[in-house]
Amino acid sequence: MKFLDLAKVYIRSGAGGGGCVSFRREKFIEYGGPNGGDGGNGGNVWVEAVESLNTLIDFRYQQHFFAKSGQHGMGSGMTGKTGDDVILRVPVGTEVLDEDEETIIADLVEVGQRVLLAKGGNGGWGNLHFKSATNQAPRRANPGQEGVERTIWLRLKLIADVGLLGMPNAGKSTFLAATSNARPKIADYPFTTLVPNLGVVGIDGVEFVVADIPGLIEGASEGRGLGDTFLGHVERCAVLLHLVDGTSGDPMRDYNAIIHELESYGGELAGKPRVTVLNKIDALDEEERAFLLDEMNAVVDGPVMLMSGVTGEGVPEVLRALRHQIDDDRLRQKALDAKDEEDAPWQP
Repeated sequence: MKFLDLAKVYIRSGAGGGGCVSFRREKFIEYGGPNGGDGGNGGNVWVEAVESLNTLIDFRYQQHFFAKSGQHGMGSGMTGKTGDDVILRVPVGTEVLDEDEETIIADLVEVGQRVLLAKGGNGGWGNLHFKSATNQAPRRANPGQEGVERTIWLRLKLIADVGLLGMPNAGKSTFLAATSNARPKIADYPFTTLVPNLGVVGIDGVEFVVADIPGLIEGASEGRGLGDTFLGHVERCAVLLHLVDGTSGDPMRDYNAIIHELESYGGELAGKPRVTVLNKIDALDEEERAFLLDEMNAVVDGPVMLMSGVTGEGVPEVLRALRHQIDDDRLRQKALDAKDEEDAPWQP
């Protein structure tokens, strides 16, 4: 299955049915009076997050979603049928954006969450609705209300606890394959990973989700390489795991390039908690390890850890550090939620 994380969709809710002008005409019934029914309401357009999807590939083959219009009213006081709704089923973590690709309409982060995107038009009143003591034979009815037509964008941001960052061939896919059941492609050339991968990692009886995205290079924010479009998939993460290749020849240059791209991307990504790891230490001797570790500690804000995804050296310690950061983030979120509840106005 191909991975698609951005799709343009055209939606339209159904128009309301028109009201009916009708009079009761039956044998032996004198002064039958008006009996035109109301029109039915048009169908709505909804978006719903479902558990069984992990890509927006379905919206590559269908981009137009139009709800049914309401049925017109009929005689004998019969109301028209309401139009059928249309539901856009999307993966959890999907953002719905307006046509400008900036205004967020909805952010679906829970299974079953549903948001109304376009409300169907109301059905028009039939002439039975206008009957009164002074107007006993009205010959008017309202037309149905028009539906709402709009263009939206669907943007998927994967839901994960940890996001992997690093230059191409920094060992991100190797780390994910060594610590989870995920099987990303691993090879000795740059940009082996072309789409994000998710893996469930466990340590000390606790599991969390790790997201591996394609590697960044210097100038990714300007469109070089694969660009920085995949950075959106780690925006929701509690902590970022920054892997630095110890065998690259200039690890400090690689580290600074990634930090610069995070800052250029903007938002809260650059301020997220980070665990910095010097990877591939199995190819370094003790003197090289000590030299690179001292060099990175002088620049990196926080401790630098050593790890080898191939041999497993240092991997448990890195996983425990990630788990600690995730627990801290959950405590922060609980405190913020409690504060929001306290600040909210009282309601009976």
